[in-house]
Amino acid sequence: VQLQASGGGLVQPGGSLRLSCAASGSSLDYYAIGWFRQAPGKEREGVSCIEFSDGATYYKDTVKDQFTISRDVATNTVHLQMKMLKPEDTAVYYCATDRAVMWPGCRAVVSGPVFLATWGRGTQVTVSS
Repeated sequence: VQLQASGGGLVQPGGSLRLSCAASGSSLDYYAIGWFRQAPGKEREGVSCIEFSDGATYYKDTVKDQFTISRDVATNTVHLQMKMLKPEDTAVYYCATDRAVMWPGCRAVVSGPVFLATWGRGTQVTVSS
């Protein structure tokens, strides 16, 4: 499977953005996608994750009131709706996944460092006035 992230841009504090992660290729062996971000000088962190089997969603505590993850089955796209954006949300955002046998679970994605094999190219989100 290949992932393509898009939707980043420059937004003022308090604004909103919707990121998209389009999956292409064989996706039969993948059943979840996570969103990550990496700010300058900081480690990459998982911010949200969705499991395809039941639509269960997971969020890092610091973004749970701001971000909403969803999946469009028809287009095989996972969206990350972000609202009330703050300057500290500025980062490059990535989507990622791995084969089912290697998947660490969405709880691990949003709580700690994980290694995933398949990453989309990042999309820059800048929150600034």
